[in-house]
Amino acid sequence: MSSPHHSAMPVGRCACAVCQPIDPSTSPSQEPLSRRGLMRRALAGAAIGLIPAGAVQFPVMQTAQAQSTMTPEQALKAMSEGNQRFISGQLASFDEDLSILKQKTVDKQEPFAAVLSCADSRVPVELIFDQSIGHVFVTRVAGNIATAELIASLEYGVAVLGAKAIMVLGHSDCGAVKASIAAKEVPGQISNLYPYIRPAVDVAGSDVAAVTRLNVVNQVKILSESSPVFADFIAKKNLAVVGGVYDLGSGKVEMVS
Repeated sequence: MSSPHHSAMPVGRCACAVCQPIDPSTSPSQEPLSRRGLMRRALAGAAIGLIPAGAVQFPVMQTAQAQSTMTPEQALKAMSEGNQRFISGQLASFDEDLSILKQKTVDKQEPFAAVLSCADSRVPVELIFDQSIGHVFVTRVAGNIATAELIASLEYGVAVLGAKAIMVLGHSDCGAVKASIAAKEVPGQISNLYPYIRPAVDVAGSDVAAVTRLNVVNQVKILSESSPVFADFIAKKNLAVVGGVYDLGSGKVEMVS
């Protein structure tokens, strides 16, 4: 969860938006849930030189063709149907995996959807949606937050690989959400997660489930509004950006908006 930049910097010396300590007394009136505030957190990585905001460029490559006929609606339907198979214990992806491996998917990937998931080990993205190798472009970080690096990765998944939908996937009992609510002193770089999740805390308070849902909504908003790549695909109706919350107990992914 840390970056080389942060590792080399003494604790407490950085003045960027990410590294500033969180004041547990922060209130909605002090930190309004605004587009400007959300964008500041989303692009905080760019401020410390990770990547320039809006400057992601890709080499000229041919977009994956096998999945390109899917619409965003069809991509989301395939994920929903896969989640139903997962819940009912009727997975189909394992047999398909062996077949695909035999066809040497090592040479290419053609994902129809991308997922920004929490890094929690209890959230196995491909299993949840009953999808096999090469079908879902997965990015993971604690708290499923849209940092500059994650946005860049997802832009690659859409612009180069041809993903038709992005889902921000939160989950019940999220440790990153709990830590952001508590806003206590923690070791290492863990507190760098707090500024991205804190806008949801400021609105929803100490309700873990409510903060989890609102954080997903906020990250969807950031992805939809901070990336010119996504904006262009959305405007052309070639991309859907949605949110979901995975229940650890039932296995169900509930769509949120």
